[in-house]
Amino acid sequence: MVFAVRHTDVMLKLLGAPHRTDLVTSALRLAQALLDEGAAVQVWACGDATALTCAAFGDSKPVNVAERTVDHPSTATVIRELLTAYPDRLDWYVCRFCCAERGRSEQIAEVLKRPPSQFWQHVRATGKVVAMGVC
Repeated sequence: MVFAVRHTDVMLKLLGAPHRTDLVTSALRLAQALLDEGAAVQVWACGDATALTCAAFGDSKPVNVAERTVDHPSTATVIRELLTAYPDRLDWYVCRFCCAERGRSEQIAEVLKRPPSQFWQHVRATGKVVAMGVC
């Protein structure tokens, strides 16, 4: 089966551990702003950034002992909602090798796993690439 990468205006390439910096909020805010302006966006998560959409984390973050009654969505839930809101203009991909290497092969259903050897197809199918995180 041949996989065709949909053309996008911008590709956000997320690298590294998302918990060490403001990578997650920066990437999600940038994606949301681009989508609000009508752009088509694809996200490629590599390395530890594949944890953002790991299905094992569930829909909610662990209970905050200071606010036991407040439900805080996991990053996977936030990303799923973004993908659902913009199905024709947002695609989220994770590196298959990075997922497997880190024990995160089970991703949310809306995310596609791609082999690293096909990354070039994604670069060719976008107008601009913005690398975020450790390069």
